Parts: sequence; C-alpha cells; structure tokens
Amino acid sequence: MLFVTGTRADFGKLEPLAVAVRDAGHNVSFFVTGMHMLPTYGFTKVEVNRVPGIRVVEFLNQREEDPQDVIFSKTVVGFSDYLRLEQPDLVVIHGDRVEAMAAALVCATNYVRCAHIEGGEVSGTIDELFRHCNTKLAYAHLVSSHTARQRILAMGESADRIYVIGSPELDTHSAPSGVTLQQVQERYDIPFYDYGIVIFHPVTSELDHIGRQASDLFDALEGSDRNFVVIRPNNDPGSEAIMEVINALPSPRFRVLPSMRFAHFSELLRNSSAIIGNSSTGVREAPFLGIPSLDVGTRQTNRCASESIHQVAAKNRNSIRGFLRDHWGKRFSPSREFGEGSAAPNFIAALNSPEFWTHPLQKNFSDTFLSFA
Repeated sequence: MLFVTGTRADFGKLEPLAVAVRDAGHNVSFFVTGMHMLPTYGFTKVEVNRVPGIRVVEFLNQREEDPQDVIFSKTVVGFSDYLRLEQPDLVVIHGDRVEAMAAALVCATNYVRCAHIEGGEVSGTIDELFRHCNTKLAYAHLVSSHTARQRILAMGESADRIYVIGSPELDTHSAPSGVTLQQVQERYDIPFYDYGIVIFHPVTSELDHIGRQASDLFDALEGSDRNFVVIRPNNDPGSEAIMEVINALPSPRFRVLPSMRFAHFSELLRNSSAIIGNSSTGVREAPFLGIPSLDVGTRQTNRCASESIHQVAAKNRNSIRGFLRDHWGKRFSPSREFGEGSAAPNFIAALNSPEFWTHPLQKNFSDTFLSFA
C-alpha cells in the first residue's frame, strides 16, 4: 500500500493510518515529495523516515519559486514513473494539495485504486477545488464526517464507496504525546509557559493583499502582552510576503520555528492558551482538545462550527485584541464533529470489508440522490 505525502500537515493525518495498516500486516510505502524536501520548511522528510517498518522513496518536485501548475506537472511525471515500478494495490492520498491531485490523476489514468482521505470538505479557497477534483478522481472516499459524506453524494459518487472514519490526526491527539511540555520547550528553545500558537498560511486567491493581512495580524499580536510560538507558513505562493513580516517580529515574545515533530507539536498545542491564524489545526484539532482558536481570514471558511472557534478578518485588530483578552487560556467542551480519535481502526475496518476491493475501476456518476423535477 502506497501513501503519498507532500506536507508536514498531511503526513500528520496519514501516519496513524499507515501505522495501523503496517500493524495489520500490509506492506507500506511512502512517496515523499513537496515541502518535505525543502530545507526552508524544516526538511520534514526526516519525520517520515523515522516511522519504523515502512519503505520511503523521495522525489524533489519543485524549486521554491515554482508555481503550483509547474509543481503539479512535475509531480505527475515523477509519480507516474514510480507507480509503474511499485504497482501498489492501493494508493492513499489526503486532502487538497497539488501533489495529492497529481497522484490521483495518475492513478485514475492507469486504473489504480486511489483512496482519498478527508474529501467532501469546504474551505472557500482554490484548495477546495483541488479537494473536489481529488474526490472525482478517487476510487474510494474515507471522510471525516457525515456532512462530508453528503457533499460527496451530491457530487455523484456512489454511497458504497464512501466510508466515514473521522479525522486521522485526532487519533494522535486523543492519546498521550509521549513527551512532556518541558521536553518540548528544551528541544525548541521555547522560553515561556503561557503562550499561544500562530500559524498563518497564504491564500492563493488573495495574493495581492496577503502581506497586508499578515502585517495586520502580527501587529495586533505584537501590541498585546502575550507570548507566541510561530510556525512558518506552507510553501504556497504568497509565503514570502508572510515570512517578511514574521522575520521582523521581536524575538523576546515570538519564537519562530520552521516545523516541529508531531508528538512535540501535539504536546505544545494541548498546553497552549490559544491558537491563532488560518491553519486547519485551529478548526479541527483545537476544537477536539477544547482549545480556543481565532480563525483569521477566509482560508477555513465554513469548515467547522465549534463554539471554541472565533472568526475575524485580519484587518480587525480590535477583534483580535478582544479575543486575546476574553478567551486566552479558556477551555471549551471538546468537539466530536470530526470523530472520537478512532480513524485508524475505522480505516482498517473499511479495508477489511470485501466490497472495498470489488468496486469497478471505471466509475459511473450516481444519480441516486438527485432529483430531476
């Protein structure tokens, strides 16, 4: 079984599934590409190579200045070559990145089974288009919620190809991290105990003013008396403008990191006073843990409705300051909108169902849930 990972974020979701598949006796490989291969973003390919009992192949699919269409085309070529060597029974992709879409396209054109994790979700940006493309290309769908299942049905996919398993990263956060907060602080030289986490990614449809958004957000944070651990943005177009703002932050109250080990990040998150930005962590993992989150901008639009999430435009500095004043350090009732932290066993159950492997490789549009009044 072959898993495709292009970012630290999707690997955090794929790892629990891959480990479960490995422990169930399957041969597991990872095709590692994208941000994992870039030193600017922490060379996170090392995280994949740390997982015991799996095989890893690495493919450099980009230079740091490459646009997404070029990254897509390079990944298609590289993954197509490797697929012919590997000949897997199943390729597993996640979400909405161009690397996943390239792998899904190669699988579809070569009639190889492709399972898509966390399809059927909305975000309001071009990532949503990529995600829906992956849904139509995929052989089967492992979704995080019943709402996502309904969206995929509306796209003409057959009900018997959709399995609700929950969000895989919650499996990690539902268990002890295996490290202490003190160990996290020592490893990453984090000097404070009361802190928020900030992750602000570019929105590719808003490149003309993403730098202004970053400036507004970090100015508001800098104007508070709070401490923050800042994780660098992903490598989408616009990241340079955000990094320019981050690089000018005063170091005493802002600890900037390119990336973190997943167990260490989990421990950091569960002990944080808040998470701020536009990462999916703020609308998925944080609500699961009851951590207050401030969702900034449009990147996660309509993704989650938990009471712990507060939405704001980056330019609304008064609202940002109000959140830091009124919600810092609070704890909310944990959200179970995206599962109980049992996606891995649910994934294995789906793979063990005989019908999973007997669907036709040529899909047909299902009109079952449509009305032609």
